[in-house]
Amino acid sequence: MEKREECGIVGVYSKTGKNVAALLYRALIALQHRGQDAAGFAVFDGKKIIGRRGLGLVEEVFAEKDLKVEGRIGIGHTRYPTIGNCRVEDVQPSIYKETAVAHNGHLANYDVVKRRLEGMGYRFKATVDSEPLTYYIDKFGIEEGVRRIMGECEGAYSDVAIHKGRLYVFRDPFGIRPLVWGENKDFVMFASESVALDINDIEYKGDFENGVLLDVIEGKKIEILKKERRNCMFEYVYFSRPDSIINDKSVRDVRIALGEQLAVEAPVKCDVVVPIPDTSRTAAASYAAKLGVPYDEGLIKNRYIGRTFIMPTQEKRKEAVRLKLNPMKEVMGGKRIVLIDDSIVRATTMREIVSIVRNRGRAKEVHVRITSPPIIAPCFYGVDIPTYKELIASSKSVEEIRKFIGADSLAYLSVDGLKKVIGLPICEGCIAGKYYTPFVSKMAEVVKQK
Repeated sequence: MEKREECGIVGVYSKTGKNVAALLYRALIALQHRGQDAAGFAVFDGKKIIGRRGLGLVEEVFAEKDLKVEGRIGIGHTRYPTIGNCRVEDVQPSIYKETAVAHNGHLANYDVVKRRLEGMGYRFKATVDSEPLTYYIDKFGIEEGVRRIMGECEGAYSDVAIHKGRLYVFRDPFGIRPLVWGENKDFVMFASESVALDINDIEYKGDFENGVLLDVIEGKKIEILKKERRNCMFEYVYFSRPDSIINDKSVRDVRIALGEQLAVEAPVKCDVVVPIPDTSRTAAASYAAKLGVPYDEGLIKNRYIGRTFIMPTQEKRKEAVRLKLNPMKEVMGGKRIVLIDDSIVRATTMREIVSIVRNRGRAKEVHVRITSPPIIAPCFYGVDIPTYKELIASSKSVEEIRKFIGADSLAYLSVDGLKKVIGLPICEGCIAGKYYTPFVSKMAEVVKQK
């Protein structure tokens, strides 16, 4: 799988005056899978915003003394891996004067917004989307700043912010990127996934609304610009932890249903179903159960090998896949195998996996089943999916992709099947080329022509 998600966020307020730094740390640990490049948090101590941040994993960034920072309001962020260098200046939350912002998503018209703010006198120090949002709030105040963000910034964003000693939360008009919230007797917390609440013994209450600004301390909610919800299907298919709840739906339960629906749409005569670790395990198990065939762990993952998409050449990516996955001949030798994965982007990694299973695993047949539809277009709403040129399904048929990866058969879940299983309005940008904002629609045409 060659795609990346853009970050995890958390915001917390103590109703009883307790310090929140330790809760932020635990929440970021729970959200570590959403970003491994860097982490940071900001706490308001009653007088000023105190920031702590650094490069690396959460447990590497923060020392014990950082968790003793005093303050009853805080926000935190984990940053996704990048191909280029990540500088300390790019680590969130972004802090400017009396404002701090932690952001999950992507501003498609970042360059336009940046020029506009530079014209107002702001000088950019980083390259992250949270920086211009921070300047908007600094320049216009929280309510007018967020109104301008929703009116002028295209893309997707779920954000938590500290401004003048108060905690605020806002989400783009379509609610594309996830944001849940929970509460107990001491704390109110907002986060990208419910697992951040669980680790802090905070009860999940539901999803935060799209197109809305909330003053958490006062409980004052302002509806600014609300459109029809467009939930990112990748949260259920790939990104989120299976023990998370998003939109009142268990991610695990959705993945079970994805596997069952795939078995209905694309059954195959086989001896064993094997997941490509890790996110496809749940769907693979339900696919096997629906067909009444064995499920087994036929590919063992070496967790100390980095992600293949950051390798500079295709040959090095192939080598990384060989180092990362080891086939078990005891499971696959001489058998008809079904490999289950969540998606195919470039297909080069899948081609290498099929080769490994067929040659080193000694499988008799290798069939591939995917729990999402073909990815035919880039994402401009917070998922780092490549250009049209790099998306194999944008230019090749399913049969052509099957031949490219060397499988005996290949089938994807249908768009209708995906919608049926998730049961919510979804963003169809990457699976149908449908975009919901004018700048992004024009950008997609430009990228396609290039």
